[in-house]
Amino acid sequence: MIKSLSAMLKQDKERFEVPKSVQDAIPIRRIWPDGIFQVGNKFSKSIRFSDINYAIASKADKTEMFLDYSELLNALDTGATTKITINNKRINKADFERSILIPEKGDRMDSLRREYNDMLLGKVTGTSNSVVQERYITVSVHKKNIDEARIFFTRITNDIVTRLNHLDSHADELDATERLHVLHDFYRVGEETHFRFNILETMKKGHSFKDYICPDSMEYKKDHFVMGSKYGRVLFLKEYASYIKDSMITELCELNRNLMLSID
Repeated sequence: MIKSLSAMLKQDKERFEVPKSVQDAIPIRRIWPDGIFQVGNKFSKSIRFSDINYAIASKADKTEMFLDYSELLNALDTGATTKITINNKRINKADFERSILIPEKGDRMDSLRREYNDMLLGKVTGTSNSVVQERYITVSVHKKNIDEARIFFTRITNDIVTRLNHLDSHADELDATERLHVLHDFYRVGEETHFRFNILETMKKGHSFKDYICPDSMEYKKDHFVMGSKYGRVLFLKEYASYIKDSMITELCELNRNLMLSID
């Protein structure tokens, strides 16, 4: 185990080059339509999964969920790195209403449309901007080429999806457009509904996919970074207390802010 970990950490080391443009600051080198990305010298794949009703479960159910979750972690390949990401992203209410709500047509069905729209609006708070939460599992691995990577991800993603289903969590793989949409919303906060990307058209025109997701500018300061007109900061938890409550992650993610929390 120690030798495998040492070998993996050695492979993860990459030569750092100072980015010459905003696009260069995004570490993705190549993308494939099925959602496999080449990031540095590794290939990666992401899975989106739904929340699990852990907080309101009984003690016996919590124990069973914990054991199932432990089996999921133990089943992950030791030669790959896995990251669980919780993404709190802000939704502009005006954009949400314009893009999601069903417009009225002046007929007898408008009452049903209003009822359905009210149900959708009930998911958004009364403030002008609200936060929704999405969850991802991203697996990264060193492989010689895309064919080997695709075979590996076919096996590992099927296993992860099956085990998440045992936890009553719906899971699905993200394709290239969906993964780029997540990155677009992170890099271009406030422009979530402006994302437009067609991988075939992009290839025909010879455009870079990074042009569709990168911010207008990126600056790195001593204790924060600036993307466009937004300021951000990274916090890293290196050491943990001897006892951690199972509600720690929930409490961290209850902040009404744009936030990405990753667990390696």
